[in-house]
Amino acid sequence: MNMNTASGANSDLINNVLIVWFVLVAFSALYVAWDAFTNNPEMTVMKWGWLLVTLYTGPVGLAIYILSCKEPRPGTHEKFIQPLWKQAVGSTIHCLAGDATGIIVAAVVTMTLGFPMWLDSISEYVFGFAFGLLIFQSLFMKDIMGLSYLQAVKRSLLPEWVSMNSVMAGMIPTMVILMSLDGSAMEATSIRFWGVMSLATLAGLVVAYPVNAWLVAVGLKHGMGTVRALGKGGHSLASEAEVSRKGSGAAPALSAATAQSAGAPASESSMGSMKGM
Repeated sequence: MNMNTASGANSDLINNVLIVWFVLVAFSALYVAWDAFTNNPEMTVMKWGWLLVTLYTGPVGLAIYILSCKEPRPGTHEKFIQPLWKQAVGSTIHCLAGDATGIIVAAVVTMTLGFPMWLDSISEYVFGFAFGLLIFQSLFMKDIMGLSYLQAVKRSLLPEWVSMNSVMAGMIPTMVILMSLDGSAMEATSIRFWGVMSLATLAGLVVAYPVNAWLVAVGLKHGMGTVRALGKGGHSLASEAEVSRKGSGAAPALSAATAQSAGAPASESSMGSMKGM
């Protein structure tokens, strides 16, 4: 077998593996969409977050969803998501859904336009951060935070910047290295391109998780919550609004359990959602 034949065989193998991968991605995304929107009491933005991340990470995203967020039995979601590691998963998924979407959209546009690699990477960084901060964090979460849009942007800027940089630290080097090795992966119409996007998103997930775990642990970000009551580290609309009025910028550690022990009702109106950043 000559080198050209061997190279062609390897190329076919990679393409076949990617075809199988994306079939699994499709089934994984269908399951997450069905379960999240019919059985899971999570906030709507988090349901979309899980769906987007599963579209990018396939069976890995499905496994993480089942282990950390899928309600095991009706009415048990609040208790199920209380551990810090699950709260950190929720924060990571919310960040990754916005940032990875921005990066992938930017990559499709810049590579279609034929941008050089350095300009492509800068564009992905800027657009990924802008989409994550201005859309997924501030626009989708402003009502939950009890703030105006501009206040929500200001409140989310620092934690989103830290979290976003951890996502970028995993995604962009992976994309640059793999696309430098395989020029066909720079074409948005190629299955190799989407394979690189999947692998880059997985790398971003791995790098971003410990950073988000720290952000949640110190109160700079929130984890997972439900429309029934808040999980560990959650905030009621009333407490978020109080922080905004005082201008302290600190995240009050008011969980559902804390509110109930203090005599505050854990109702949908006062504790209806939690910022799943």
